[in-house]
Amino acid sequence: MELPKVGSIGEYIRDQRKQAKISLRQLASQAGVSNPYLSQIERGLRKPSAEILNQIAKGLRISSQALYVQAGLIEDREPDSDVLTAIRADRTITERQRQVLIDIYESFRKENRAGAPTTAERTSQNARTESEPQGVDAVPEQEGATSSSPDDRIQPEPKEG
Repeated sequence: MELPKVGSIGEYIRDQRKQAKISLRQLASQAGVSNPYLSQIERGLRKPSAEILNQIAKGLRISSQALYVQAGLIEDREPDSDVLTAIRADRTITERQRQVLIDIYESFRKENRAGAPTTAERTSQNARTESEPQGVDAVPEQEGATSSSPDDRIQPEPKEG
């Protein structure tokens, strides 16, 4: 894996700060770092630690993971979906709105992964579904019923009139 150049994390932080419409001084204050140090990070002269990246992420209101990946501290495990790419590319919404949408989307994905049946469960469900009768005349059998022929089903009384 090729390591990113030191400046790339700084450029990314600067882009995120500008998109969030936050001044360098405001971000430095929110992140608890000095103005000169943040400026040096943005210009690629300094490589921030994971702790500083975490503070900057909080100041920018973005995920720390995004900064860690950009800085080369961790690998991006899963490629972005088209939905995430679209959200991140949309410049008509604020950075905070983008992050909220991403958080909601990721929570749905996590919930679905946790509730997704295993391959064996899906195979078992498919086998049961395929062996059950299909169509309009298929009626579930009731307990104690001896036959499921159409003549044994309860039919509504015809209306007089």
